[in-house]
Amino acid sequence: MKRKVLLIYTGGTIGMEKDYETGSLRAFDFGNIFQKLPEMRLIECEVSVHPFKKPLDSSDMGPQEWKLIANYIGKNYDNYDGFLILHGTDTMSYTASALSFMLKNLKKPVVLTGSQLPIGDLRTDAKENLLTSLYYASLYENDEAVIQEVTVYFEYKLLRGNRTLKYSAEYFDAYQTPNYPVLGQSGVHLNIEKDFLWRSKSDHGFKVDDHISRDVLFWRIFPGMHVEHLLEMPKMKVLILQVFGSGTIFNSLQTKQILQKLRDRGTEIVVVSQCVSGGVSFGKYSNSNIFTQIDAISGHDMTAESSITKAMHLLDNPKYKGTFAELFAKNICGEITVG
Repeated sequence: MKRKVLLIYTGGTIGMEKDYETGSLRAFDFGNIFQKLPEMRLIECEVSVHPFKKPLDSSDMGPQEWKLIANYIGKNYDNYDGFLILHGTDTMSYTASALSFMLKNLKKPVVLTGSQLPIGDLRTDAKENLLTSLYYASLYENDEAVIQEVTVYFEYKLLRGNRTLKYSAEYFDAYQTPNYPVLGQSGVHLNIEKDFLWRSKSDHGFKVDDHISRDVLFWRIFPGMHVEHLLEMPKMKVLILQVFGSGTIFNSLQTKQILQKLRDRGTEIVVVSQCVSGGVSFGKYSNSNIFTQIDAISGHDMTAESSITKAMHLLDNPKYKGTFAELFAKNICGEITVG
């Protein structure tokens, strides 16, 4: 039986081709994808294509588009065995993270991919990324999907979506998950590391929860900054502070007083690390004790992209029970290592 995959094209470099007469890039008509990539017909799956009416640069992708994708998957969930989303690379990790929280009790593969060069370029990485993503999106064993989570496939690697970050704007190997192992690699064989795959522990059926709040602010601490500027911001419900190392910040009375004022205003403070690898560990150094004293929330080893979208999803979400701090500390879908 051929598996059915729904391909959702949102925009991005992967959907461009070069006009060799003018040298400029133009949008590729995904209605002609099978002519451009006849190899797609050789894959043992049926592919249906749903392009956005207006393809978007990934810098224009945000909460509205996340909701659109999530609800479209929800609408078509029973009709397809897997879902492939073609996306610009700059914000792909944000979209993958947001979808991982929105798509509840997922039992089918959702794969995001893109490319560094347009699909019409002679040296493009788009073809391999797209074709192998289709394989992963249609991969079943004993009538069960091998992948049951939101993933990113890029340059021979399958990665957990809410653990990814884009670390290169130049190389084909553009994505990493520094705090989580690779889920699979494509070479001569298509390999899967089954021990690292996520499985929902819920017995409930699939559903979409597209709640997103925008009352979240992300702020990177740097040496010499005026911490008091944080008090000049309009009231925010969640402040995500990206701090040094394993969770340190300037050890001054002023810093503590300002952060305490924010907490007294009702602002939740989440702490994540500026380090690509590793995470926050309150108490490891004395300059992190301030966060324990003000009841800040540790982001442990979460990426910035995942912590932002998780906060946006949990904040004021009526479908969750418990405080924001309790909910944020939980591992919802493999986005965090807590222990």
